[in-house]
Amino acid sequence: MSKLYQGQCLCGGIKFEVDEIRPRMAHCHCTMCRKFHGAAFSTFGEAKVEHFRWLSGMALIRTFQAKNGTKRQFCDTCGSSLRFIPSNDTGEYVEFSLSLLDDDIPHRSDAHIYTKFRASWYEITDGLPVFSEGRK
Repeated sequence: MSKLYQGQCLCGGIKFEVDEIRPRMAHCHCTMCRKFHGAAFSTFGEAKVEHFRWLSGMALIRTFQAKNGTKRQFCDTCGSSLRFIPSNDTGEYVEFSLSLLDDDIPHRSDAHIYTKFRASWYEITDGLPVFSEGRK
């Protein structure tokens, strides 16, 4: 049985819901994710596209496309990080910023990825598997 989770950006202008979050989620330490989130790493959840719905504020969504073809979406009003879209996106999944959820979820992060780019001031000490790049 799935549960309905709701989330929103900082200003509340963009709202979404997701009714099934995949359990595989890693902390990404790549330079772009760190800069996009303004933090040591980012953590995105993943859902099949049919389990994710925008509820309001779609006109506020802006997209930044990096040189490597990846896209990052954010709120035009408050700047909240919304989504990551890989360059080889098939449209099957939505990767969204877990920090936007209003509720706790039953899953926990299971790895650290792209750690060769990690912030020098952050030490990974949680015992999760560490990958210098993506998962093998």
